Amino acid sequence: MSEVFASSISPISHEYRMSESTQRPRAGNVDRALTTDNRTAVTRAWYVVFVLTLANVSGFVDRQILTLLTIPIKRDLHVTDTQVSLLMGLGFVVIYSLLGLPIGRWVDRGRRTLIVALGALAWSVMTAATGLANGFNQFFAARVGVGIGEATLGPAAVSMIADAFPRRRLGTAMSVYMMGTFFGSGVAYALGAWVIGGLDTPGLMHVPFFGDIHPWQRVFFIVGLPGILVALLAITMREPARQATPSGKTDRAKVPFSEMFAYVRAHSRTMTTIGVGYSMSVAVNYGVGAWLTPFFIRTHGWTVQQAGLLQGTMTMTFGVVGSLLGGWLTDRWTRRGLTDAPIVVGMVGAAGMLVSAGLFPIVSSATVAAFLVVPLNIFAAMPWGAANTAVAEVMPARMRGQGSALYQLVLNLTGGALGPTAVALLTDRVFGDDKALRYSLSICAVIGMTLTIAILGAGRSAYRKTIESRPA
Repeated sequence: MSEVFASSISPISHEYRMSESTQRPRAGNVDRALTTDNRTAVTRAWYVVFVLTLANVSGFVDRQILTLLTIPIKRDLHVTDTQVSLLMGLGFVVIYSLLGLPIGRWVDRGRRTLIVALGALAWSVMTAATGLANGFNQFFAARVGVGIGEATLGPAAVSMIADAFPRRRLGTAMSVYMMGTFFGSGVAYALGAWVIGGLDTPGLMHVPFFGDIHPWQRVFFIVGLPGILVALLAITMREPARQATPSGKTDRAKVPFSEMFAYVRAHSRTMTTIGVGYSMSVAVNYGVGAWLTPFFIRTHGWTVQQAGLLQGTMTMTFGVVGSLLGGWLTDRWTRRGLTDAPIVVGMVGAAGMLVSAGLFPIVSSATVAAFLVVPLNIFAAMPWGAANTAVAEVMPARMRGQGSALYQLVLNLTGGALGPTAVALLTDRVFGDDKALRYSLSICAVIGMTLTIAILGAGRSAYRKTIESRPA
């Protein structure tokens, strides 16, 4: 990190506007003043990434905590499997995805630091409110609120980081931000295992002013309330100066949806490559994430606590390593003149997933399967920062918020919904045996990652042309 920090001083500094109160230094102190300005600009840029990464961690803990709580939710709130899937899917993903477009337009025009702060406050309060739900309807309403809040983060983060960093450092910055996805998910899996083992006790407990709740519902307060601190930190970020348009203006853009969609249509092959290619990768990731714990329980006889602890530990450690590795490779190859470096990183990650995710479910040894989860997490995390870098690169600066929101819409409604469901359908409808989950996981991984490599590979030339012709 220190090497990135030092080598980024010169390119970043000119992308920030100096305060109107800053006085021009005397001639004899020019070099010293410029060095101070550069260091300040770089510090501000990395502070933005730091706060956005914390927000990403908070958001993913709140989002993923339901994964290992399905048993107490079904038992104590008297809901069905279908209703649980609605809490994880329709109650969050659809709202989160559809609201992204108007929020992306807001990001392109408004104060992004305030948008992130309001979003963090919303998802944190609504996560805590989930701990007070005493039935499906209240639980569903709270999850909708979490989705509304979290819909602000992705478009704002991509827009701010892309404005704060030069292209040759963008991959690292995006990957640092995206490592929050894996650290947050890992914390959620580990917390879920802890809840099942320690907080899932019989009876009710009284919460002053709110009434009685089940003991396991306390976890929603534990993970929700710290997000309020993230909201306060977001206000302290310095808004990065927006990149100039071809006319030299840096005014906040007012780009209608029609203009954004016209640009997407004009570069349809590139947008399809990014949207569909990375969606296939995400589908496999979500499928493995949803079914990894049940796999170890059904196939190898592990407890929920053992499987959840493994999944959480691997995700928050090797997932973070993979995310940073993907960013480092993206920047390294970009500096060497590889225009489509984010696409190549996506293909490398898919190739590694093809092997590791294809093999771990079908080996006979639980130890070997657990060992294969290490490269699985590394390769699964590699493309996420690269994918956001690709979106930031192909979209003009004045419509990055909307472009990122459109990308998230495609990613979540296809990859997020397809992955876990495809595994379940194979297990239930094709094999008709819960024990066959291992084969469903392997088949979906091989098919999904093969499609990822093929789609990203076929679109490399189109991506390069878009980068070369893209206006500001």
